[in-house]
Amino acid sequence: MRRVGVEEEFLIVDCADGGAVALGEVLESLSDDDGLSSEMKQEQIETCTLPRTFLHELAQDITGRRTSADATARSVGARSVALATSPLPVQTTTTPGLRYEQMTQRFGLTAVEQLTCGCHVHVEVASDQEGVAILDRIRTWLPVLLAISANSPYWNAVDSGYASYRSQAWNRWPTAGPCEVFGSAAAYHRQVQDILASGVPLDKGQIYFDARLSHRHPTIEVRVGDVCLFADDAVLLAALVRGLAETAARQWRDGVKPVPASALQLRLASWQASRFGLDGELNHPLTGQPRPAFEVVMALLNHIEPVLVDQGELHAVETLLFQLLMRGTGATRQRRTFAKSGSLRDVIADAAEASSLPAAVPQGPVPQGPGKPSLLPSE
Repeated sequence: MRRVGVEEEFLIVDCADGGAVALGEVLESLSDDDGLSSEMKQEQIETCTLPRTFLHELAQDITGRRTSADATARSVGARSVALATSPLPVQTTTTPGLRYEQMTQRFGLTAVEQLTCGCHVHVEVASDQEGVAILDRIRTWLPVLLAISANSPYWNAVDSGYASYRSQAWNRWPTAGPCEVFGSAAAYHRQVQDILASGVPLDKGQIYFDARLSHRHPTIEVRVGDVCLFADDAVLLAALVRGLAETAARQWRDGVKPVPASALQLRLASWQASRFGLDGELNHPLTGQPRPAFEVVMALLNHIEPVLVDQGELHAVETLLFQLLMRGTGATRQRRTFAKSGSLRDVIADAAEASSLPAAVPQGPVPQGPGKPSLLPSE
């Protein structure tokens, strides 16, 4: 089984009023040994798990890192919250450093306003060639992952109308978004070099494709998702990405060609996922046609089911996915909370508590035949 790791970015908010808070000098004490690091803005903190083989190990890491990030925030009277955007207006504070200064000078308001929190999933690969073959074959499924993780309906104290407004803000970066089929590792690296030669991005770290080869680890890195409100959903997202990666690798070895969708088609599918999350239609990854979100999510599950069975993860993934469909995404939870109280501060307080709930991976045999549980959200 391929090892998988998860990076999560969290918003730092004041315990009293819910406004974003800069961690300031506290950021200097963060240690990679603790799985914590700073980001471009002082109002956020990043966590990173170890590469894990088994989902229960990953769940423990995700829970532990979330606890550590929250403890760091509490040291300045704040909380670390899994919100992909700040529901309240914020004046961001750029973390000191030459690279961040250069990014602000070059990209202006895009960099100034860029306080967004994502979830990045790393899956190990044997080579760049295998990695690019996987990227080429998972690209049409990435909008579905965005819909599943959607957790950013509010921006500057208004409902944006989107389930994931983070993705709208993030895609202002010139290198962000979907790519065409690369075809080979050599073609991928040529495109990266051509982009760098343009002088627009500062370095390889600013290659912000929805999914890319990591320039630091022997992994693919899927970057399309919002940070998930619930730790359980972060585990689910990682399991789905690994399932997609292994399925794609098997297709490549069997000579199955990638779906020939254009980057423009994928951008449209991502917009649809960003707009509605799981509460509307999504573009079907195999046909490009709009279908009910539940149908598309089930298509994803069916697509990776053979791999999940081989890895003994089908029961766990089905259970986590059923839980998500019944409960709703983070965006649904935020809007539901606001509908009850009319207060964005209550939305943030509720999110702080939801963020701290431990992840739990279901254990047990894989259901078979007529005993297999229904995933219909209406039941």
